[in-house]
Order: sequence, then C-alpha cells, then structure tokens
Amino acid sequence: MTLRFFLYRFAQPFRIAAILLLMIVSFRLYGQNDVIPDRPNPPRLVNDFVGILQPDERGRLEEKLRRYNDSTSTQIVILIVKTTEPYPIGDFSFQVGRKWGIGQEGKNNGLVLTWVPSTRQVFIATGYGLEGAIPDAIAKRIVSQIIGPRFKSEQWYAGLDEATNEIIRRANGEYQAEASEGDGGGDGILFFLIIFIVFIVFIWISRNRGGGGRNNRNRGGGFFPVPFPTSTYSGWGGSSGNWGGGGGGGSSFGGFGGGSFGGGGAGGNY
Repeated sequence: MTLRFFLYRFAQPFRIAAILLLMIVSFRLYGQNDVIPDRPNPPRLVNDFVGILQPDERGRLEEKLRRYNDSTSTQIVILIVKTTEPYPIGDFSFQVGRKWGIGQEGKNNGLVLTWVPSTRQVFIATGYGLEGAIPDAIAKRIVSQIIGPRFKSEQWYAGLDEATNEIIRRANGEYQAEASEGDGGGDGILFFLIIFIVFIVFIWISRNRGGGGRNNRNRGGGFFPVPFPTSTYSGWGGSSGNWGGGGGGGSSFGGFGGGSFGGGGAGGNY
C-alpha cells in the first residue's frame, strides 16, 4: 500500500507536466491550422486578402487563370495574405495547396503563388506534377527576375501578370484538357487534315481544267484560290500570352480537384 502510494505521488508531477505539454501542443496546432485560410466559396484562383489589387486587375488575372484551367486542367492560384505566421511562407503555401486540393487528383498539377506584402516575401509552391516543368531554380528565377523588379516599382499587377505568363509558358503542354467521351482526339485532327488536302487537290484540278493550264494558275492570287481569306481570327491573337486576359465571362471554374503538394518550390524577398 505504501509503495503504491509512493509511486502515485512520484508519478503525479510527470502526469501534470504531460497534460500541460499536450495542452500547449494542441493550442499551437489549433493556432496554426486557424492561420491557413479556408477554401474560398465560391472558388477563386486569385485570392487577395489584403486588398492591394484593383477589382479590374483581380478580374483580369482571374479570367486568364480560369481560361488556362479550362484548357489544360492545371490550376494556378495567387494568394495575397497579411501574414503566414507561425508558418514560414513555403510551408504555408504547401499547407494551402493541400488543404484546398489545388490541381487535379492523380495529376497534382497545381501551383500556389503566395505573396506577403508586409514582409515583401514571395513564394512559388508546385504540386508533384509540375515539379518537372517548374523546378526550384526556375521558380526562384521567376521571383527574382520577374516579380522582384516589378514589385520594387510598386507595379503589383504587372509583376503577377508577367509571372503567371511565364509559369503558363513553361507549364504549357504538361497537361492537356481531358478529351470528352467520343471526342476522337488525334483522329479528329487527322480527319480534318485529310479533308484539307483533298480540298486543295480538288481546287488545283478544277483550276487546271478550267482552261489555260499554266497561265490559269497565275490568275486569282497564285496557287491558292480566293476562298482562303487573308485576315486571321482575332480571338486567337493580340493577347500577348494573356490567355484571354480581359474581364469578359465565358470560362468556367467549378472548383479545385484534390491535388497534392510535396516540397517543390522556391521564393525570396524583393
């Protein structure tokens, strides 16, 4: 009885210390999880929690990134926050990527560009599927050579716009949008190519039969007939890589796809 009482009295301080330690750890974990913002509802790719961008600037960036998501399934998120404490900015970015599920499940083709204006820190975190297209050295270069010079001149929108253009340029082709069922994929392209060749041959034969042989070929603008217009479709050009960068609608973004993040990425101060 005395031994049991002694052991109880001896272990009591350790039990109290363990309970206090558990409470402290739980409190810290709760505080850290509370810092990670919840997934936006409705979902957005441009999340400015500081209010540093103008509404039209946020709209143009959102539209560009939505169009890129629609065409490739790759999801690029811009996150502007007041602080990432108690996390370092890199860990904070990875936590957001995992919590929100940025990118597609199985492809993990998501990217988080985090900016903390108060500390002048920027970090680019990549999902597993984009680490090959945008390795750490490239992420570091985008921050130091594109974002940094613009931000030093307080050209916030220009820095984010040019940085995302460079990210898109490097990631382009990594993931193409899923073809819908019965779409045909490459067979459809081959079909239209064959039709085009047949059409050219038909026009060539018709022009030579029309009388005049070689002289007839030199009339009406050369080998190609009039049906080929000289103007181009304006919807495919003139955007300087902005992927539709205007404020108009037309793109759809249903939300994040459950992608996962590892430890790829880099950043720095400006």
